[in-house]
Amino acid sequence: MSEQLTLPAEARDRAGKGASRALRREGRVPAVVYGNNKEPLSVHVEEKLLTKMLKTGHFMNSVVMIEVGGKPNRTLPKAVDFHPVTSRPIHVDFLRIGEHSKVNVNIPVRFDNEEASPGLKRGGVLNVVQHEIELICDAAEIPDELHIDLTGLEIGDSIHISQVTLPKGAKAAIDDRDFTVATVVAPSAMKSEEGDTSTEAGEVPTVGEEEAGEGEAEGGEEA
Repeated sequence: MSEQLTLPAEARDRAGKGASRALRREGRVPAVVYGNNKEPLSVHVEEKLLTKMLKTGHFMNSVVMIEVGGKPNRTLPKAVDFHPVTSRPIHVDFLRIGEHSKVNVNIPVRFDNEEASPGLKRGGVLNVVQHEIELICDAAEIPDELHIDLTGLEIGDSIHISQVTLPKGAKAAIDDRDFTVATVVAPSAMKSEEGDTSTEAGEVPTVGEEEAGEGEAEGGEEA
């Protein structure tokens, strides 16, 4: 389960670009806490601590307790804006949630037991279609990642969402189709050989042969 993070914050007295730039010069990042039928709360947080949390790799699917004036606000990060040149965080949006609210989160996928896949051992390649899967789950039960077992997979096999074990009470946000998460495909060398074989079998002429044939036909008509 994803851990709960705590991020101290201070209320923002002023809004606007000028005030935000001043905060950033002081090593602070403007943020807003909204939702849950309450008034939006404009705050600022410490850039160093925020950056440390971002580097965990699961910040966006972790519950973050925003503490303002000693009062905690249970939130889920919804958006982080970064500077286009320095890549420093410049603004964050946090959504207020209840302890057991149903939330939409993107959970990274991890593939296990590659050595137990006959297709991969033969030189097949794992083609990952979905690096993350959007889930609807309890805010108190957000997983860090989803594990998918590759044992027994052959070249040409596919893994669909219906084959993925989801945490108790969780479901895929996309529920109108059994979408593909990953496939085991033939290596490029094998595909190339198959392509050469099909060309020979179909006896498709090369461009040069087509042009030569057309030239002979035209020459015959002129004669």
